[in-house]
Amino acid sequence: MKKVSWLALVIVLVSSLLTGCGSTTSASNSASDVKDPDTITIAWLPNNAAEDFKDTRAEIDKVIEKATGKKVVDKLTTDYAITVEALASGNAQLAFLGGESYVESHKKNSKVVPLVVNSGASGTLNDALYYSRIVVKKGNEDQYKSGTDYALDNILGKKVSFVSTSSTSGFKVPSSAIVSNFSNQDKWKSLKAEDLLQGGSDKFFSQVIFGGSHQLSLVNVLTDKADIAAVDDVDVVSYVDLTEGKGNTPGAVYTVKKDATDPFSKLAGVQYVVIKSIPVMNGPIAVNTGALSKKTIDAMTQALTSEETAKNPKIFIPKDSKTKGFFNAPQRFLTTEDAWYQPIRDLSK
Repeated sequence: MKKVSWLALVIVLVSSLLTGCGSTTSASNSASDVKDPDTITIAWLPNNAAEDFKDTRAEIDKVIEKATGKKVVDKLTTDYAITVEALASGNAQLAFLGGESYVESHKKNSKVVPLVVNSGASGTLNDALYYSRIVVKKGNEDQYKSGTDYALDNILGKKVSFVSTSSTSGFKVPSSAIVSNFSNQDKWKSLKAEDLLQGGSDKFFSQVIFGGSHQLSLVNVLTDKADIAAVDDVDVVSYVDLTEGKGNTPGAVYTVKKDATDPFSKLAGVQYVVIKSIPVMNGPIAVNTGALSKKTIDAMTQALTSEETAKNPKIFIPKDSKTKGFFNAPQRFLTTEDAWYQPIRDLSK
């Protein structure tokens, strides 16, 4: 793995965002003239398959149904690999993915390309970011300080919870940050991400757990199954409140809401602290252009990037809304291209 510092990673990611923001490349440019299926299937990663998000999923389905005249069905998955394979094989024609799972899908089938991606609050790709974070349970945070600042130096030998090896923010980015942090030490100068997959007395971590979703990775640290956990912000934001510090920065404290649903329903009031935070470009709704016609892809693109969709409060959720979803207002869907995710590929070099 290319050993870059977390700061260099941020620079690369942001540079890519600035380059990509001018792109208007549509997925339809890659589409072959194929016969459409009678039903369009969209696959959802485990993070986005929760019951809490059914209204947002349904609303996105409605936009696509209206644009194409076809029935849309959801494929709710329990494993990242299932989502990736469903899209790459054409069993699902669409999927909402993270950057790493998108890269894996495209590698399996080059006809898988981004359809749309959600913007940042600016309405552009300049700030189309979310955060990969390493967190610890409140009360344990002081042992992860170096002087007055939080650091990764003391995570060695701990029990860690990742999300999935196919997760960008739940494994790819945090593992890169860990490798970069320890690569200047003689003992760990040859450390690679693959070395973080298993725990043991002779390994970097004493134990490695994979939660399967960001929600369950966070639960692992809140229930003391893990000492530290990799978890993004967007997939758990509806279950927690920021109660101290600045969001997504080291030292920020989050508290599980009193009315949080499963898997947090028995953890109300439990808190966690961010000790590391790294920005990551938003993942796309991707399309298998070998499984849908150009006409259908163009219709979906136009509908999803429309002002009507951007103002739909069930898709882009207003701040005070009780609806739970993946995207916050003010955002919108924009087109982008495969090259925008090159920084994710570069993490494996």
